[in-house]
Amino acid sequence: MNELNEFKKFSRLLADESGAIIKKYFRTHIAYESKSDESPVTIADKRSEERMRELIMKEFPCHGIIGEEFGKHNPDSEYQWVLDPIDGTKSFICGTVTFGTMIALTKNGEPILGVVNQPILNEFLLGDNESALLNENKVNVREYENLSDAVLLTTDHKNIEQYQDKEKFDKLIDNCKLYRNWGDCYGYYLVATGYADIMIDPMMSVWDLMALIPIIRGAGGMITDYNGGDPVKGNSIIASNKFLHPKVVSILK
Repeated sequence: MNELNEFKKFSRLLADESGAIIKKYFRTHIAYESKSDESPVTIADKRSEERMRELIMKEFPCHGIIGEEFGKHNPDSEYQWVLDPIDGTKSFICGTVTFGTMIALTKNGEPILGVVNQPILNEFLLGDNESALLNENKVNVREYENLSDAVLLTTDHKNIEQYQDKEKFDKLIDNCKLYRNWGDCYGYYLVATGYADIMIDPMMSVWDLMALIPIIRGAGGMITDYNGGDPVKGNSIIASNKFLHPKVVSILK
């Protein structure tokens, strides 16, 4: 347990150091490049990940790293830090605050610690599968039982049509109270802190999802892949509470 507390303290350092870099570039009209998958990347993405990797290699030289921008380091290590320096780069480029830095720590492939850090709003959300804290204050998912009361979120409606069954998702929209595209990691932040009820992404990479698992579970929620399976082994996410989650999966399957 003391070791986990050490990792938590270090994750805050990673968030603070990467956040300081990101703040310098926020709303500065910086240029961006398009990666092979046509997603954008900025100098803020690259420099913040570089800084986190530097700190990890110094403090925990035997640990591994999986980063969105610079790939793998020590891939056979028991512990792996999974980094997404700016989750929601499109939002960052547009000057909105619905982005964040995602930091996860896995042990033998299972996530034991997750962070979503929003440096502009100074919001540090940390989960360890047992509890979730926002700036040291405990948070929980909202326990609505009916879809008719629920706020549904996804990152990009076009992604649903591209990767999953649009008609089933439209049925889910019709059953919910409110539907919005407040997405990327900030949508999961809203679920974990009780401001939204369902967050769905039909396609994700390992650096997009690993940090979310300890956070949603720690906040008392349920998190699976799109079909209700193990999120660690999946490439999509449904996050909600224990009442709504099975209803969501039933409609989407």
